[in-house]
Amino acid sequence: MNAEQDIQTHLSTLLQTAFAAIAPDQVCPSIVLDRPKQSEHGDFASNLALQLSKTLRRNPREIAGQLVAALPASDRVSKVEIAGAGFINFFLSSATRLAVVERILAAGNGWGRGNWGEQKKVQVEFVSANPTGPLHVGHGRGAAYGASLANILAAAGYSVQREYYVNDAGRQMDILALSTWLRYLELNGINIPFPGNAYQGGYVRDMAQQILLAHGDRYVHQPWTVMQGVPDAEADLEGHLDALIVNAKQLLGADYAYIHGHALTEQLGDCRNDLMEFGVEFDTWFSEKSLFDGDHVERAVAELEKRGHLYEQDGAKWFRSTTFGDEKDRVVQRENGAYTYFASDIAYHLNKYERGFDRIIDVWGADHHGYIPRVKGAVQALELDPDRLEVSLVQFAVLYRGEVKVSMSTRAGSFVTLRELRQEVGNDAARFFYVLRKSEQHLDFDLDLAKSQSNDNPVYYIQYAHARLCSVLAQWGGDAGELRGTDLNPLESAQEQQLLQRLAEFPEIIQAAARDYAPHMIAYYLRDLSADLHSYYNATHFLVPQEHLKLARLTLAAAIRQTLRNGLALLGVSAPEKM
Repeated sequence: MNAEQDIQTHLSTLLQTAFAAIAPDQVCPSIVLDRPKQSEHGDFASNLALQLSKTLRRNPREIAGQLVAALPASDRVSKVEIAGAGFINFFLSSATRLAVVERILAAGNGWGRGNWGEQKKVQVEFVSANPTGPLHVGHGRGAAYGASLANILAAAGYSVQREYYVNDAGRQMDILALSTWLRYLELNGINIPFPGNAYQGGYVRDMAQQILLAHGDRYVHQPWTVMQGVPDAEADLEGHLDALIVNAKQLLGADYAYIHGHALTEQLGDCRNDLMEFGVEFDTWFSEKSLFDGDHVERAVAELEKRGHLYEQDGAKWFRSTTFGDEKDRVVQRENGAYTYFASDIAYHLNKYERGFDRIIDVWGADHHGYIPRVKGAVQALELDPDRLEVSLVQFAVLYRGEVKVSMSTRAGSFVTLRELRQEVGNDAARFFYVLRKSEQHLDFDLDLAKSQSNDNPVYYIQYAHARLCSVLAQWGGDAGELRGTDLNPLESAQEQQLLQRLAEFPEIIQAAARDYAPHMIAYYLRDLSADLHSYYNATHFLVPQEHLKLARLTLAAAIRQTLRNGLALLGVSAPEKM
């Protein structure tokens, strides 16, 4: 338990002792300590007196007065005041407030971390985009959110596994394989009308060119065989596409696996590299295909059937998802025996539970909101605890160039890739801007602001604060590691006291961000800390002639620098020493 937790535990103990003195026959309720929004209201506030008003049948301010009178003396508290309707405000002693600086310097890169999670196993599955083309800026928000959330949970003391679910067994991959083959035929002079609902991007042509260079005309088939029995696209667009896929599989035979595998390998490899360059890495890349190869899907459906949650209709097997709050029942196995995507998703979540995670967090796009009841329903139908599964929804980011909204259609190929965005604004701005709003809130990505070097750009503002502190410490020229143990009593100004309080909040912010799955709380905190620092920097000389004052301010600067650095690291953002 770190020292910041200790002070809250200490204050809780004082209140519990006071409660026992004024109401010895009652059970003390859970004590909540919050930080007041205004520093003049103290360092911590408790609403215990308001909680007790109904039980003790007395006025809250009267109860607060009795509690304060019964509080044991503490050298960690300078004074206690009663405010408003009966809040009890605690003001910490100067020594207690100053102690945070030494804790920061002692902990270094570990400052802010705690063991609230008690090493419970948590899986965070995020991005999981179909490997059918380059990641676009919408995927980028899920990547930044998921990676930051995983970092925060790890900092809060959870044992975190980061996972990407590879949809390598579904129709979308068949469409990509077909698209690649049709472009390959085109390169061989076989001109077949390219379906408007196939994948259009230039990357498809690139993969076709790779196959041509490696294998020549090995996979060429005549147009009439490719089009045999294919319905007219204008009459049945999706049926047209599906018939082409069937013909491709029949004509290519065993070679279809090569076309499919080449497209998958190329796009998955591009996705891995893109995310790695973005600072997003995974412990596990889980293959959907492995669920079918290992009979996991068949077993999951059989378990549902054994428990009486399936029924047959028109030759298909349906899951009674309406029993669990879904708007309609869902097919898990079609009349031709093929399992649906939902069936493989059930098997995937069963697999997650069987791997023993205490908590399973799925990060999905907001358009998957309606999918939550059926997945949780399937988990419950399998007699697993649905509360262990939590879904965080992420609104897709919308990129604007000037006043023009940029289209992002993967099949049409007219989208801005994550790689293009990173090249234009940089990784740091992209990572920070993506988490600057609550994940479920709409995000308009302001390209011009992200590239600007101004105080209006929040990531620049925070990084500049860090660089300023690095500059001050560099001008001093001493060893920052030797600042530990410095007498900090000269830090008496209101700005210095505000900075000390802000620094002490950092572990609490991490704990709250982990509890609420809210990386934006870290971003807000860093912005507020930077604002405090810039204000202090503009009003204060650090390298003053008085040695004791200079060293105290430099030590405070080192503590702020460390906190900024640790907070930025949680969000995957660098902390430059020069700007």
